[in-house]
Order: sequence, then structure tokens, then C-alpha cells
Amino acid sequence: MPRPKKKRCCKGTFAGKAFKPTQIPMDELTKTNLFDDEVEALRLCDVEGHTQEQAGRLMGVSRGTVQRILTSARKKTASAIVHGEALILTDS
Repeated sequence: MPRPKKKRCCKGTFAGKAFKPTQIPMDELTKTNLFDDEVEALRLCDVEGHTQEQAGRLMGVSRGTVQRILTSARKKTASAIVHGEALILTDS
């Protein structure tokens, strides 16, 4: 049995928002879920310029966890941009 997921501190409320290519109806797009902890890690590291270690302290997780979260978030975001998918921000 895997370890239970540790609670991650996220300052913003991101759920319920979506980003999609223009002029294409949402029902015609592939949807990619971007979880709140992924958005928070992107915000802390890429927008505010924190190191992964600082972001980990702010989120209440280890630096390694932040690194895994960032890798996932960046891959999803890049794929959505390149392939014209919708990014749906959801709670984890």
C-alpha cells in the first residue's frame, strides 16, 4: 500500500479556471487537468523566482516533491500549448 499523500499548502484558489486555444469550442478539445499543487509550484518557482527548496518549505513538502510536481506541471503545460489542448485547473 502506498504512503498517504501529504497535505500541500497552496495559497491561491485555481479550481474552476480553464485556458484553451481561441476559436475552438471546449467540447472539441482534449482536456488536460493541471492540479492546484502543480499551479502553486509553477507560481512559486517560475513566477516568484523561489528555489525548489524554498518552494518546498512554503508548500510543506520536500524539495524532491516540488521537483516532481514541477516536472509534471511543465510537461502538461508544454504539451497543451504544443498540441492545442485545454488546460483545466482542478483541485488535487
